[in-house]
Amino acid sequence: MSPQFSVRAGWPDGSVAEEAVAAPDAGTARAEVERRGGHVFEVKKSGFGFLGRRRRGRKGRVKIADFLVFNQELVALLKAGLPVVHAFSLLQERQKSPTLKRVLTDVGERVRGGSAISDAFAEEGDLFPRLYATSLKAGEKSGEIENVLRRYLAYQRTLLALTRKVVSTLVYPSILIVLSIVLITILMTVVIPRFEEFFHDFEANLPLLTILVVRTATFLRRNILWVGGSAAALVFLALRFLDTPAGAVARDRFVLRLPVIGGILSRFAISQFTRSLATLLGGGTPLVPSLENASDAVGNRHVSRAVKDVVPRVREGGELWKALEATGIFTDLTIEMIKVGEASGALEDMLASVSDFYDEEIDVLLSRVISFVEPAILVVMGAVILTILLSVYLPIFTIMSQIKG
Repeated sequence: MSPQFSVRAGWPDGSVAEEAVAAPDAGTARAEVERRGGHVFEVKKSGFGFLGRRRRGRKGRVKIADFLVFNQELVALLKAGLPVVHAFSLLQERQKSPTLKRVLTDVGERVRGGSAISDAFAEEGDLFPRLYATSLKAGEKSGEIENVLRRYLAYQRTLLALTRKVVSTLVYPSILIVLSIVLITILMTVVIPRFEEFFHDFEANLPLLTILVVRTATFLRRNILWVGGSAAALVFLALRFLDTPAGAVARDRFVLRLPVIGGILSRFAISQFTRSLATLLGGGTPLVPSLENASDAVGNRHVSRAVKDVVPRVREGGELWKALEATGIFTDLTIEMIKVGEASGALEDMLASVSDFYDEEIDVLLSRVISFVEPAILVVMGAVILTILLSVYLPIFTIMSQIKG
């Protein structure tokens, strides 16, 4: 019995439908739909989907760095004139990453069995970006896989560099916050309760600030399990909600509305979209499937869903810039650049320019935010710790004055 594949395709009447096709491999399923006049967007295994996902999950995860090195070596071998099957065999033998080696073994077997490279990678599901398989498909159709891979590598390097910059920028503030929370927890659960006993022995009249801090510390000490359990339950429920599609969209919509940070994340999402779309268009993928795949490359679910809503309007002949403007998400600069690109036939170049502009702007904004956030965290946490210490030492000064008196 042939495996069952789910094929998502667009048809000449403008409709998009997903249908089940029985075929020995993804390439045959794709060819069958294309023979009937459909434009295939995605091919994936259906039936036993859960088991299939579990099988792929056991392979582990492919590190981005390993994947980039593999593609650089693949480009070099293809440029040297080696056949694709031979290139895969060489790369598979040289792989040090066990996860990537297992994946390349499966991909190589599919290619030797007659599948296209793009279909072979697409069958690995979420192990590889959907944008990668789509780029390969465009390269296969145009006969320029090497150039498409070079363009994809440039895209990934830029995205990886920007992501690393964001993460490294947030490391120091995160450490400050964690250390401050640990220090405050120790003060409130260990230090303050001991001073409470000291004040009680002296029967001193405590200032209001000390009373508030002491009662808070007493409550935390007596109810630490209840407070900790409630906090853990709330975090668990929040994470479960955010793991749902609706929760992810709500979270991403919320973060875009945050002051300062929202502006940076909005620019990052726009940069992801425009760079992905430019990469796909440069590889020869038509605009509509390029939009669909570029929407999946955007990390922010709210922006991704807005781009998906644009696809039907563009498929029906609408202008891209008007459809994007209607979402209310994209900046005036982005809209104007895309408008000029569509009018002049240089959409790919305009999209790349938008990405470069926002990448530089994100870098500048991140530097400004961090230069403000670090001292702000120190001031806030210092004020909290100072308040706690004052609540301890004020009664001591009062007791000392009473003793001297």
